[in-house]
Formats: sequence, structure tokens, C-alpha cells
Amino acid sequence: MAAVLTPDTPGAERRYRRHAGLVRVTHWINVVCFTLLLMSGLQIFNAHPALYVGERSDFDHPTLSILARPSEHGIVGETVILGHSFDTTGVLGASREAGQISPRAFPSWITIPSYQDLATGRRWHFFFAWLLVPNGLAYLAWGFASRHIGRDLLPRRAALRHVGREVLDHLRLRFPRGEAAKRYNVLQQLAYLLVVFGLFPLMVLTGLTMSPGIDSAVPQLLTLFGGRQTARLIHFAAASGLVLFVIVHLVMVLVSGVWNNLRSMITGWYDLGKPGATDAR
Repeated sequence: MAAVLTPDTPGAERRYRRHAGLVRVTHWINVVCFTLLLMSGLQIFNAHPALYVGERSDFDHPTLSILARPSEHGIVGETVILGHSFDTTGVLGASREAGQISPRAFPSWITIPSYQDLATGRRWHFFFAWLLVPNGLAYLAWGFASRHIGRDLLPRRAALRHVGREVLDHLRLRFPRGEAAKRYNVLQQLAYLLVVFGLFPLMVLTGLTMSPGIDSAVPQLLTLFGGRQTARLIHFAAASGLVLFVIVHLVMVLVSGVWNNLRSMITGWYDLGKPGATDAR
């Protein structure tokens, strides 16, 4: 429970309640769900480490494949993207397991379970997928009811004109402080909108499209995504987009003040900095 700040509390004038309780709870549930979904999803991918476009698998022309092949020096990991081959030994295709190089698309340390077990990986994946959906719906229901989405996430036209300046400020590690830190900047708004209304819904819908039971009940999903294999490819691409978002998000948290950001996402309170300050330098 967050501490109650009064005007007599040292530094109270600098503290701003940045995140509502429901935002913080759903954020941390998302962190757990997405981490376990990603790791169990890679376990599932390892069972058939290739992606295709269309209704059926085209084994001769995969859009992406992560395989191992023999060479004169032993097993070599090879990642093929749109016909272009890359040696990814040690990370993708062939990695060390119990001290030996083994054929494996994604290494054991990043999958759940770590050993080859498709059935267990699917159970983990489905459990956290169904936990993620009501968590996301709760966030959306609260976000629209409280006007958080319209008030805090939708960028104003004037803000959109300053996207270039925001990019330069981020590259220079100049972050808003004081009054400006009370609201999301335009880059945060665009990124969060893409995640909430783009990547996460795409993950859920393409995941449902890969279910034979859902396909029988709602065949329009197959038509919408151009077949089960294309849906699997989009599912993988959306997951990769979310991973990229998480990496950038974590870097921004680290360079803009890790303890201040972490505290605000746990207690809600964010330190705006000294009065009159405009950036974090």
C-alpha cells in the first residue's frame, strides 16, 4: 500500500501519483504472463522451428527457419530468413546443453521447460495466455471508464508535431522532469497504443487462429490471417515486436532513473525532481 504524503512530508511537493493501482497491478501481471508465454512459446517453436506463408507448410521454401546442419567441424546452427543464411551457432540452431553442442532452435536456458517437452510447454503457454486475456480486458475496461486511455495515451495533434524533437531528446538522454514528467511524452503514448491496441490483440487473435477448435467455430479468422501458417508467422512477428518494445522500455527505465521509475510502478509515487528542473541531466 502506498504511503500517504502530506504537505509536511519532506519532498512531498515533488512527489506525484503517476500510476493508478489497477495500472500497476495489471502491469506486473503482464510482466509475469508475457515472460512465461515467451519462454513456453519458444519451447513450442522448437518442435517445428520453421515459419511459412499460406495455408500449409512449404518445407522447401520456409520464410524463416532455425536449424542445425552437420559440417566438418561438427554441428552448425543456421538461421535462414527469406532465403538468406546466417551462421548462428551457439545461440540459434545449435547451442550448448550439458557441455555439448546440441541441435536446438532456441537454447534451453530461454525455454520452459528447459528440456525438450512440447506437451508441458503447451500447458504453460495456454494457462498464461488465458490469464493474460482477462488481465488485458480489465485494464481496457478501467482505461475507458476512467478516461485514462483518452486523457493520457492519445497524443494531441500539437504533440505529434514534436516527435522528431522527442526522438533527439531521448537519444541525448534528456528526459522530462518537473511538470512535464506528470504526463506521458508522445513517444511513450505511441508505443503504448501500438502495444495495447496492436501487438497484444494480434497475438491473441493469431493464437486463436492456430486452434482447430476455434477455426471450426470461427472460420473467418483463417480467412482474415490468410491461413494457419501465416497466422503462426504473424504470431511470431508480433511476439518479436513485443520483445523489442520490452528491451527499449527497460533501457529507457534504466537511463531515466531506475529507482524512481520502479518505485512509481510499485507505489504509484514518482519524484518530479527539484522545482524548475526540466530534464534529468
